[in-house]
Amino acid sequence: MPLFLRETNPSDATDLAACRQLLSNGSKSFFAASFFLPKMIRDPAAALYAFCRVADDAIDEQRDQQAALAELRERLDRVYQGRPRPLAPDRAFAATVERFEIPRALPEALLEGFEWDADGRSYETIEGVLDYSARVAAVVGAMMTVIMGVRAPHVLARACDLGTAMQLTNICRDVGEDARNGRVYLPKAWLREEGLDVEAWLAHPTYNEAVGAVIKRVLDMSEAIYQRAESGIAKLPVACRPGIYAARLLYAEIGREVARNGYDSVTTRAVVAPGRKVTLLSRAVAATPFPGRRCADPALPENQFLVSAAAAKAGPARSRSAVLRSDQVTGQHLTEQQTPQSVGEKLVWVLDLFATLDERQRTASLG
Repeated sequence: MPLFLRETNPSDATDLAACRQLLSNGSKSFFAASFFLPKMIRDPAAALYAFCRVADDAIDEQRDQQAALAELRERLDRVYQGRPRPLAPDRAFAATVERFEIPRALPEALLEGFEWDADGRSYETIEGVLDYSARVAAVVGAMMTVIMGVRAPHVLARACDLGTAMQLTNICRDVGEDARNGRVYLPKAWLREEGLDVEAWLAHPTYNEAVGAVIKRVLDMSEAIYQRAESGIAKLPVACRPGIYAARLLYAEIGREVARNGYDSVTTRAVVAPGRKVTLLSRAVAATPFPGRRCADPALPENQFLVSAAAAKAGPARSRSAVLRSDQVTGQHLTEQQTPQSVGEKLVWVLDLFATLDERQRTASLG
């Protein structure tokens, strides 16, 4: 049985190790960027992402998606009752919810996004796409900001911006894969404006100039939102900024790879090379590019409900004190090996990490 499904009563450290193992197998950009977060934030962030990941997998892997959603809601009930299922991601997430007082409205929004997927929704307008992005991505930005001990509405709005931009990037990267599964997440009105018969195209998805024009339009929007999100990074605890900026750079680079491929993400899947990822991680560590002048801009209308929920109650003293100490924390254990502590050592370590993960992915694809 995989480590993250052990039904035993291991220590919190073992639960967190299981969450990190889960992420190392499938969330490579987050996994690498997370090593630039202080340990006090890295551990609860891993718990949060692991729970989101297993929830997403539960929907994808079950034929009866409504039953899977009902089960996930029962698991979330138990998390908020303080009696999680005996599974590592559930236990770790329950501890994180309690420690940082994460409002239930936030993970509930995530499950609503999964429900929209299970219902097979498509989105006529870009506003519909942004509504969906709020639930499956911006909400994670809101929860991460709460974990960092920050509940100022303007900072939460920028965190939601970042999640939205990442989701728009993901949509543009996955156009071909989604279409072959009978799904389109691009705004259908924009596709029709370009002269595309959406239903006919879904029956035989191929790349064409109409699809490319809409992908470009969505990516241009995501880039503008990434730029706006940067101003919020300056308002996070100092030790958290490199990790969040690294995630911003890594995801935005996926969109640039789509552009380099001529906006053809139907026949080609954009992949950022390991060497380029390390360059971006180095830039994240060294940079202080956060002007902050637009941080007070209002939230996207589609994200306002998340900002209101996350800002509704002050974080507990424990989470605030953890953030205040975070600049002093540089290392943690990943299984039995301590991660490197200096910036240079971290970059070399991350390069090795990407090589290992890419080799694992190639091996799996041949199996």
